[in-house]
Amino acid sequence: MPDFGTNLDTNRNAEQAYTLIVEEAEKKLRLDKFLADRLPDLSRSRLQALITQKCLLIDGAIIETPNYRLKVGQSVSLSVPQAVDPEPVAQDIPLDIVFEDPYLLIINKPSGMVVHPAPGNSDGTLVNALLYHCGEDFKGIGGVKRPGIVHRIDKDTSGLMVVAKTDECHQGLVQLFAAHDIERSYNAVVWGYPKPASGRIEGNIGRSPKNRKKMAVVPRGGKAAITHYKTLQILSSGAASLIECRLETGRTHQIRVHMTHSGHPLLGDPLYGSQSQSRIRNLPSAAQEKMKSFERQALHAKTLGFIHPITKEELTFSSELSIDLKDLINSL
Repeated sequence: MPDFGTNLDTNRNAEQAYTLIVEEAEKKLRLDKFLADRLPDLSRSRLQALITQKCLLIDGAIIETPNYRLKVGQSVSLSVPQAVDPEPVAQDIPLDIVFEDPYLLIINKPSGMVVHPAPGNSDGTLVNALLYHCGEDFKGIGGVKRPGIVHRIDKDTSGLMVVAKTDECHQGLVQLFAAHDIERSYNAVVWGYPKPASGRIEGNIGRSPKNRKKMAVVPRGGKAAITHYKTLQILSSGAASLIECRLETGRTHQIRVHMTHSGHPLLGDPLYGSQSQSRIRNLPSAAQEKMKSFERQALHAKTLGFIHPITKEELTFSSELSIDLKDLINSL
C-alpha cells in the first residue's frame, strides 16, 4: 500500500489504495471525472464523498474539492476506508425453516436473498429475518445476540444453510466445516455435457488477476479447492446438463469457478457464465424464452448433512429445486 503521508488520517484503516498519474489527455479534467474514468468500480458520488472526507492527495497535499482541475504529471493518491457493516435490525421476513431446535436452524434460502448485511444490502437479508424470528432465542455468539453464520451461499443461489443459535453450537459447526465433516451437495445446470460424465476438479481458487470482482483458478497462491461432479441428466441433446456437485472445500464461488474452468459454466451466471447467442440458439424455443427471464446462476444447495454438535444426532436434509430451476430444466 502506498504511503499517503501522516496527514491522511483514513489511511490507517484503508481497505484499498490507489496512486494514479495524470496523462496528457487528462489535463484540465475535473478531479471527480478523472477518478470516475480511472476507477469505474466506484460511483462518482462515492468518489466525491471520499474527496470531501480528506481521503485524497495530489502531489502529497490533501485536496477536498471534487471540481479541482488537474495538470499533466500530477500524482493522485486515493485511500478508500474499510466499509463498516451497518448494525442489523430485526425484520419480519418470511423464512422457509426446514428444521429448528434450541441450538440451530436449517433454512431453505430463496434466490435473491443476501445472507448478511453489507454496504448496498443493509436490510432485507437472512440475518435481518433471523433476528426477528429468533429474538431472545439467540444466546450469544461471541458475546453478541446474533445468528451464528457458519457458511454462506451466494445471493442468487437457492437452497440449504445451517445457522447456529448458541456460541457452543456455533463453535462446533465451525469445527465440522474446518474438518470437512459436513456433507453438502448442489444441483446445477451447465452448458454442454462434461466428459467424463463424473469426475474431480482440483485447482486453487484466488482473486482473478484480470477482474478483481471475480474469483478464478490461479496457477500460484489462492486456496486449495476440490469439487466432485456427476452428470444426472443430459438436456437438449447435449446443449446443457443437470449435474450434482459435492464439495470437499468451501471457497468463494467454488462451483461456479470450477465448472467455468472445466468449460461448462452455469446457465444464467452473470459473472462467470457465457450466455452467447450461439449457445442460446441451440436450445429449444421454450428454453430460449425461459433464458430471457432467467437472471441468476442455475445453482441450488440440495443436501446438507452433519452430526449435531450438541445432541450428536445424525442430521440429513434435502430440499426441492426452486420453481424457477424446475421450469428451466423442464424447458430444456
